[in-house]
Amino acid sequence: MGVRYLGQPRSGRGSLRDPIPGPVDQTNGSAATLTAVEFHVSLVGRKDLTGEIYRQLRRAILDGRLPSGGRLPATRELAAQLSVSRTTVVVAYDRLLGEGFITGRVGAGTFVSDDLPGPGHRAGATGEALRPRPIWENLLPMGVVERPAEFDFRPGIPDARLFPYRRWRQLLARELTATAVGAGHYADPAGHAGLRQAIAGHIGLSRGVQATADDIVVTNGTQQAVDLIARVLLAPGDQVAVEDPCYRPPWRLLRSLGARVTGVPVDDQGMIVDVIPPGTRLVYVTPSHQFPLGMSMSLPRRLALLAWAERHQAAILEDDYDSEFRFGGRPIEPLQTLDRAGRVVYVGSFSKTLLATLRLGFLVVPPSLHPAVRAAKLLTDWHTPLPLQGALAHFIHQGLFARHLRKMRAVYQARHEQVMDALTREFAAHLKPIPSAVGLHLAATAPGTTADELDGLLRRASSAGVELLPLSLYAVDTPPQPGLIIAYGAISTDRIGEGLGRLRRCFDD
Repeated sequence: MGVRYLGQPRSGRGSLRDPIPGPVDQTNGSAATLTAVEFHVSLVGRKDLTGEIYRQLRRAILDGRLPSGGRLPATRELAAQLSVSRTTVVVAYDRLLGEGFITGRVGAGTFVSDDLPGPGHRAGATGEALRPRPIWENLLPMGVVERPAEFDFRPGIPDARLFPYRRWRQLLARELTATAVGAGHYADPAGHAGLRQAIAGHIGLSRGVQATADDIVVTNGTQQAVDLIARVLLAPGDQVAVEDPCYRPPWRLLRSLGARVTGVPVDDQGMIVDVIPPGTRLVYVTPSHQFPLGMSMSLPRRLALLAWAERHQAAILEDDYDSEFRFGGRPIEPLQTLDRAGRVVYVGSFSKTLLATLRLGFLVVPPSLHPAVRAAKLLTDWHTPLPLQGALAHFIHQGLFARHLRKMRAVYQARHEQVMDALTREFAAHLKPIPSAVGLHLAATAPGTTADELDGLLRRASSAGVELLPLSLYAVDTPPQPGLIIAYGAISTDRIGEGLGRLRRCFDD
């Protein structure tokens, strides 16, 4: 098997035979690429040239990138490509020859030895030398939504088609200028000063959250916010309580950090405070719009949770992920606003209000945690990308964010009513919707339906182009109840009717 290759030609020379476009070091001619087998030798900055050629060829053979029987370039040609003496290459080849990695055939050239075992059988080549901690065997990737669906009723996704891209591009372009970027230094881990001020103003007006810019830490979404608080407050083995059912990424993250996570049942008023395990250090809740069931935690239950946290010296992590979209009823104050003991850490996100792909969120932390949370952010990734933060700061300050929220609230309210009306009229024999007037999804139980029957329904729906998720996906410790989540963020209003019609027919199949 011949091996063609390409390298940087030396001054005054032409390219070698059959040049093939490929990566070439353009700085000093110190690289050769064996493109037929994607092999690369780099001598940039190296002193032991013979040793480097020997080691890189040997590694390519061991890895299988130079296969058994593969032809190597002649020593003279490789030397020309690497701008080294022929002797340097000859000595490297001699070492490989003496160790049995290559063979020479008179009149034919130099080849990788035929009798070497395959790469999968060589020591260190199987990838088995390093093993993850056992916890990761139960925390495999969770089915990230990657492929589009014809009728997408999966939760957690806003309508990206209605995002104001043109205005956002203008703001982002402005932030990417040299004037905005400045000297290009790393910045405050807590985040862009203008954005922190804008967030504090927004949540103060829209949610009644008591915060100044100093209390805000900008994060890469809710998930990093949970991670930072866990790092600051929890030690391995500490007890954490979460709602059951619960949004999966946070409680799986907490388990990966060594916390003992227990699911606490919820009823129509939210988490049942009386059954929180003793010794709990942190309680993670979604009181404004319980995920996934959808109810709001009642005021008496909120006050009971705050009193419990104060008695037990525990922290509360309040995830307020989509309460900007409220379609009826009086909003109840966040736990953070009701808190008088400094026990609540408030988490907000722009993933539902703007775009999930922006990965922008924030924490509101009590003053006692300011230094530690900023240090944790610094050690995690220093800070969230500044151009995105700067663009969002202007987006909020110029009133564009408030305008976008008003527009999207009207859109999502119409979709909410359309879905609720269909569940009430067309699915009454199969589904019982859980009342909710907030957010981007509705949940419905399926009384009398077995898990196998529900799995079959979901398969039939998927075959019909309808994608949605079961409530059982979010169970923590208690037996999951049969039911569905029907979200309306990712599907356009004019597609909801047909999509639900297809789903309805799947119940009869």
